[in-house]
Formats: sequence, C-alpha cells, structure tokens
Amino acid sequence: MTKTALIWGVNGGIGRAIATELRQNDWTTVGICRQPARMDSELDHIFAADVSREFEVQTAVRATSLEVDQIDLWIYAVGDIETTAVADLDTSSWQRQLDANLTGPFLATKHSLPLLADDAHLVYLGAVSERLKLPKFAAYVAAKAGLEAFVASLQKELRGKKITLVRPGAVATPFWDKLPLRLPKDAAPPEKVAKRILAAYKEGHSGHLDLV
Repeated sequence: MTKTALIWGVNGGIGRAIATELRQNDWTTVGICRQPARMDSELDHIFAADVSREFEVQTAVRATSLEVDQIDLWIYAVGDIETTAVADLDTSSWQRQLDANLTGPFLATKHSLPLLADDAHLVYLGAVSERLKLPKFAAYVAAKAGLEAFVASLQKELRGKKITLVRPGAVATPFWDKLPLRLPKDAAPPEKVAKRILAAYKEGHSGHLDLV
C-alpha cells in the first residue's frame, strides 16, 4: 500500500528535496507552506499555512484530512534565522524565529495528531545547537534548544510512534544566505539530507540523527 507523507515547509531547500525523494520512491506527498503558488514540484496535494497562525495550521490539516486517510511520515522542515546582537534584537525578530522554530512545530504537531497512523514516524529538523552558541545567534539557538526539549517530551507522550530529531550541519540551501558566514566547502546538498531522512524512516530510527 502506498505510504503518505506530510511535509511542513515544503518550499524550503530541504523540504523540496524531501518531497522529490519521496515522490521518486512512490510516496503520496502532501506539502504545506506559506506560498504554494511558488512551488513547481509535482506534489500530490499542497496547501497554504503560516505556522505562526493557529487557524491557518488547523485549516491546512483539515484540508489534508479530506485528501488522505492517514499520515505515515510527518516532517517539519520550517525554519527561520536572523543574526542580531541581543542589544539590537527587536521583539518581532525574536518572536518570528520562535514561531518558525518552536511554536510552529508545536501547533503543527498538535493539530496533526488525529491524522497520524498508529505507527507514524515524525521528523523534526533541528540544529546542532551546542555548536551554535555564538554571538548574534541567541534567538535561533534558544528556539532550537527548545525544540529538542519539546521533542524529548513528546516522545514520552506518543508511545508507539517513532520520532527523529535531525540535526544537520551546513546544508547548501538558500537558508545559508541569511548567515554572515561562508558556506563550508563540505556543506551537504539537501538531497543527501532527504535520503538520510527516508533511510531513518525505513530503519525505524528514533532519537537524534546528527548529520555532521
């Protein structure tokens, strides 16, 4: 039977690569992002939602439920970053990074739960937060550290389901353009991350998956 995946942030570099990898392996793919009109990939279904807005998250999940019976692989690949010193960091930037990296995963998870298969696998894109305790990264690293705690707690609530927190190193996507750092020569292509995520599903992996 064909498996179904739901990808939040399907318009990002990693999200797109995941969708492509799954389609090539005969999965039914559902994508959610803020601007579906900009997507040119061959998804089976795509819906709009800003993960900082609970009503939009609920609406996207409801629309998904009308198209598929259940979700076997659920992936949260939304992210945002801005490097600003704490003294100059305004509350809107702080909140935007928390919304994308911490509140968004909470809302997307909460409202997706009724759609998840009994043996569903959830995947969250995190970061190697202990390596990112750098000047001007306060909001981002706080949110990603919070995501790790959220996932650890959720794992104890969702018995029977696998949960993987993927912690990639540098990945060659437009996300890196937001950083005041050079992209390392050994940065992974997003397709490599996508393949590792599908492998984690096949292996029944649960816990941290460090790709560094």
